[in-house]
Amino acid sequence: MAHILIVDDDDIVAELASEILISEGHACGWVSDAKEAEKLLAWRRPDLLLLDQNMPGENGTSLLRRLRNSPQFYDLPIIMFTSIAGAEDESQAYFLGAQDYIRKPVDPKFLVWRVNQTLRARAERPKHRDLEEWAEFQLRRSKEDTPKRVFI
Repeated sequence: MAHILIVDDDDIVAELASEILISEGHACGWVSDAKEAEKLLAWRRPDLLLLDQNMPGENGTSLLRRLRNSPQFYDLPIIMFTSIAGAEDESQAYFLGAQDYIRKPVDPKFLVWRVNQTLRARAERPKHRDLEEWAEFQLRRSKEDTPKRVFI
């Protein structure tokens, strides 16, 4: 079971996607804009974020960019979940760090399959670490990997 947050200004679409994912055993909820998403993210980190592109106020691409530059959410799995069908928008989403791009309207089986694919891919990675902790770990590991000098 994964905790999934949907950020979409269309409550009907968000509720439908939530019901589909809940029926597959995931815990799921939604908010309608980036501000509400940030409030929830400050309270609890989900396992996956489904993010709409066109929303009132801040759009999904802007929120995606901010999350990728954040020490807390740089590695949060994010799927763009949008009705924008342009190849350029999709390329930009991948460039900014989205794991996947799903166009609405979506077949329920397809949504479940893509969400599960993203969750499976992330399950094999190490658990989230704050960016500073990760950098310290990498530094320690690189020092341990240096060859030792041996004097004869």
